[in-house]
Amino acid sequence: MIEQVLLFTLVASFLIAVLSSPFFIPFLRRLKFGQSIRDEGPKSHQKKQGTPTMGGIVIVLALVVATYAMTAKFFTITTETHLLLLVTLGYALIGFLDDFIKVVKKRNLGLTSKQKLVGQLIIAALFYLGLKLIGFSTAVNIPGTDFSFDLGWFYPVFVLFMLIGASNAVNLTDGLDGLLAGTAAIAFGAFAVLASTMLQFEAAIFCVAVVGAVLGFLVFNAHPAKVFMGDTGSLALGGAISAVAILTKMEILLVIIGGVFVIETLSVMIQVTSFKLTGKRVFKMSPLHHHYELSGWSEWRIVVTFWLVGLVFAALGIYLEVWV
Repeated sequence: MIEQVLLFTLVASFLIAVLSSPFFIPFLRRLKFGQSIRDEGPKSHQKKQGTPTMGGIVIVLALVVATYAMTAKFFTITTETHLLLLVTLGYALIGFLDDFIKVVKKRNLGLTSKQKLVGQLIIAALFYLGLKLIGFSTAVNIPGTDFSFDLGWFYPVFVLFMLIGASNAVNLTDGLDGLLAGTAAIAFGAFAVLASTMLQFEAAIFCVAVVGAVLGFLVFNAHPAKVFMGDTGSLALGGAISAVAILTKMEILLVIIGGVFVIETLSVMIQVTSFKLTGKRVFKMSPLHHHYELSGWSEWRIVVTFWLVGLVFAALGIYLEVWV
């Protein structure tokens, strides 16, 4: 039964994304919602100037419709589903505002870091209030063990850190054609497997809906990309995956399954710290995918390599949670 539901969800979400994109991409182009490329980025990216962005709207539309439709038909929509969609839509809205300012207001950096942080904090706080209303456990499990510890009063801080950290980490990964769409599909696929084995079917349906949506989007986002997801998509996906990890009580496992996102973030932190302390850069450019790009790797080679690394991390996460 559940296998069929998950398959229907995957197909529905994929079809919504892949069938709506050919209509949505020309619409974005007519509105002149084209990507602005920063001068300090890799020179090879200048040819991507003007490629339609905000394609994340398609991803969010597909996953929301598929999640609601399938959950309502086969199960009962509960607070958990609403919380997942609250975070996804909330972070998508922040990303949309950021993209809108970039492409319409011609302010290349979009929202200020403070404005973005305030928005992320508000959504994260609402999410935690929802958890509190359903009496959600404040215990955190250690992957691969039977050990857990209760964070107590510190848990809301932990939740805020997870949501903001994950959304920004995923956002940093969105730098090459198809890179984030592929790694997100792998990570959400791993959480779908784990959620279904734990009988948390609402979370599993949501994860599968995300997988279908990003794979449908990837048809048009693979190199050479016809559309970018923008912050609308990347912030939504980052918030969504952290919300899934929290609701399934696999908070720490997110660091493993989302290993690619963690590495990308660490590369930025290392680069900034090294430059501030020594005036020298560790990488040719950060995030890490740009380092390989400037080292002469083709864009497609980098993307496929990162997908494979993501698969290894996803497999490791499933192994730790299921078989250890």
